[in-house]
Amino acid sequence: MSAVSAVPSSLSTPYGGGDLSVYIHVPFCAVRCGYCDFNTYTATELGGGGSQREYSANAMREMDLTLADDAAHGIDYDRVSTVFFGGGTPTLLPADDLVAMLSHLRSLVPFAPDVEVTTEANPDSVTPASLRTLVEGGITRVSFGMQSAVRSVLATLDRTHDPERVPQAVAWAKEAGLSVSLDLIYGTPGETVADVETSVRAALACDVDHLSAYSLIIEGNTAMARRLRHGEISEPDPDDMADKYELIDDLTSAHGLQWYEVSNFARSTAERCRHNLAYWRGADWWGIGPGAHRHRRGMRAWNVKHPSRYAGMLSQGVLPVQEFEQLTAQDRLLERIMLELRIADGLPVEEVPGQTRGMLAVHRDRGHLDPHALAEGRAVLTREGRLLADAVIRDLVP
Repeated sequence: MSAVSAVPSSLSTPYGGGDLSVYIHVPFCAVRCGYCDFNTYTATELGGGGSQREYSANAMREMDLTLADDAAHGIDYDRVSTVFFGGGTPTLLPADDLVAMLSHLRSLVPFAPDVEVTTEANPDSVTPASLRTLVEGGITRVSFGMQSAVRSVLATLDRTHDPERVPQAVAWAKEAGLSVSLDLIYGTPGETVADVETSVRAALACDVDHLSAYSLIIEGNTAMARRLRHGEISEPDPDDMADKYELIDDLTSAHGLQWYEVSNFARSTAERCRHNLAYWRGADWWGIGPGAHRHRRGMRAWNVKHPSRYAGMLSQGVLPVQEFEQLTAQDRLLERIMLELRIADGLPVEEVPGQTRGMLAVHRDRGHLDPHALAEGRAVLTREGRLLADAVIRDLVP
C-alpha cells in the first residue's frame, strides 16, 4: 500500500455530503493502568518528536493531510456533527491545546450548530479554570474516568485519583456549563457486589445525565493479565458479572437513566453520546492521532501507533497510515448486526439474513428479544438478552 494516502485509488469511490464524526486520540497518561490495553504512553516512553508539547501541532498537520487526501479522492462532508477527544488522558494536555485542535478542525470542515464535542478526563486532571477554557473553546461534554468509588478497587486497577475528587470535578464541570458523563468498570478482581453498589450510588449522587458501566476484560498484554497468569488474581466470574450488571441496571433505572446501549445509560435521548452512536450505526469518521482508526463508507484505515513514528511521518508530509482494509458485504453485515443489536433502538428485522432469521423467534421465546419490538419489525434485546448479547449475535450471523 501507499503510506501517502488513507484511501487507495483502487478502493475509493467519489462521494460528497453528509455528516462527519472526528475522533482525536491523545495517547498520553500520567501512569499506565494495569488493565489498560489502549495505545497509550507515559512521559518516559516518549521522544523523537512524539512529546505532549508537540502533539497538537502534529494532530493539526494530520487534519490538513486528511482533508487533502479526501479531496483528492472526491470525498467531502457537509459538516462535523461530533468530535471526541479520547486517550489516554486528553486533559493532560493544556486546555488551550485541545481548543486549538478543535478550532483548526472547525476551519477545515464546518461544524453543525448542535455539534457535540466530548473530552475524556481523569478527575484529577482538571481544574475550574481549565474546564472554563474548554467550554469557551467549544467543548460541550466531559466524560470522567471514575471507574470505582472504592479505594481498594481503584488500587487493583492502578488508578491514582482520590474518589472524593469525583463529585468535586463533576461540580466544577457543571458550573462551567458542560454536560457530564461518568465511566465505571465492574468485575475487578476482589470487587464485591456491595462495592459495585457503592460505586453506582456514588456516581448517581453526582446527578449526572449519562453513565457508562463496562465489564472488565483482562487483555493478554497487560500487567493485570500477567498477574492473572501468575495466580495473583482470579478471572472474573460470569455469574458474578451478570449479578453486577443487573444491579447497575436496577439502580440507574430507578434514578431515571435508561439503557440505550448495553453498557451505556442516559436520562434522555438528548443525553445519549451521539459520537458513539455514530460508530454503532456505521457512520463515517476521521481518526486523528497515533493508532487512531478512520472509516469511510466501508473502507477502514488505521495509523501507526508510536507517537515518535507518527510525528516523523507527518514531518515528511505523509499521512501516518499503517494499514487499511476494504470491508466486504459480509463484513459490513456482521458489524451491523453486532453493533446495532446492542443499542436500544435495535436492528431492523429485514437486515437479518434469511438463513438465520428463524433464530429471532427462538431468542424471542427464550426471553432474549422483546416480543413487542419484534412484532413491529425490530430486534431489541431484553435485559436477559443484554447479558447474552454475544450468543444472540452469533446465532444471527450466517
